[in-house]
Amino acid sequence: MSHPISSPAAHPAVASDTQAVTWPTPARAAAFGHWLAELVAAQGLIADSLRPASADASFRRYLRIDSVGGSRIIMDAPPEKENCRPFVQVANLMADAGLNVPQILAWDEPQGFMLLSDLGSQTMMQLIDPQNAAASLPLYLKAVDALVEWQKASQPDVLPPYDATLLRRELELFPDWYLGRHRGVAVEGKLRETLDRMFSLIIERNLAWAPVYVHRDFMPRNLMIPGEKAETRLGVLDFQDAVYGPITYDIASLMRDAFLSWDEDFVLDVTIRYWQKARAAGLPVGDDFGEFYRGVEWMGLQRHLKVAGIFARLSLRDGKPHYLADTPRFIAYIRATCSRYIELKPLLRLVDEVEGINDAGGYAFGRV
Repeated sequence: MSHPISSPAAHPAVASDTQAVTWPTPARAAAFGHWLAELVAAQGLIADSLRPASADASFRRYLRIDSVGGSRIIMDAPPEKENCRPFVQVANLMADAGLNVPQILAWDEPQGFMLLSDLGSQTMMQLIDPQNAAASLPLYLKAVDALVEWQKASQPDVLPPYDATLLRRELELFPDWYLGRHRGVAVEGKLRETLDRMFSLIIERNLAWAPVYVHRDFMPRNLMIPGEKAETRLGVLDFQDAVYGPITYDIASLMRDAFLSWDEDFVLDVTIRYWQKARAAGLPVGDDFGEFYRGVEWMGLQRHLKVAGIFARLSLRDGKPHYLADTPRFIAYIRATCSRYIELKPLLRLVDEVEGINDAGGYAFGRV
């Protein structure tokens, strides 16, 4: 997940005219300066145009630099903290599938520096009007087109499996970080038993869906508006954690966004359009939309429990407290799904107790 760049430690970059870019250590700054100097002539780069572009929820960040042929992006991914090989692998898979992804122009794997083509600075999120679903529909349909193309390229044994082990490890972020460390709840006894039972059910329901390539963070913040007028496809970013798992995941991620909520009418509209296109493309979405939509809800529940834990961890461990501002959205998503299915009522009661909610009238899905 990417977010606006924050202020890093104050070690200047290559020269005084790039002082907006800072480095955690002089050694890292020097390594970057040497690497960049070797690329300036070969890639037509303008060294003194270096500036921040964006940062990642991980230890990865991005810089923008001009060249004689337009702007370029530089990935700064410290190798002791970030492995760039999955990024390279998935970028190649997506390019082969016909998606609009950054082209890798140069890569220093030992040092964790990468030069990429620039997909522009405007995200789909920035163009969306949260109060006007109809105006946002064309962008969502472009996102659906990209998603179907990505899934059509799926092959087994290429990406890591999104299996029971990984799904459960992600779910455990909720009790570990959201309940235990953020809310101060003792995760033991009947509460632990309830979570174990609910997690096993969630995993079972989600793994009932056929596997395809899963972006794993397919949402408007990671979809780019093309900078060139001739380019009609949305750009796709932040794909390095892609896996091979349930086909319900990415559409759940798109329509139950970490930073934006829609009324269910719009969620249904886009989801059924996706289902129709995916079905026409021969993807394993089944012949019953109602059944598929239930699958999307259960997959979304797994994601929202996970992300609530991740956002708590980003705040408490990584010093990024602004993420917690969006946790009420996830609690609302979680409660909405749990209120629909009798099997999930124990989880609903657990969440309501933790959140101090006494809702005798139930909960209706809608805008947060």
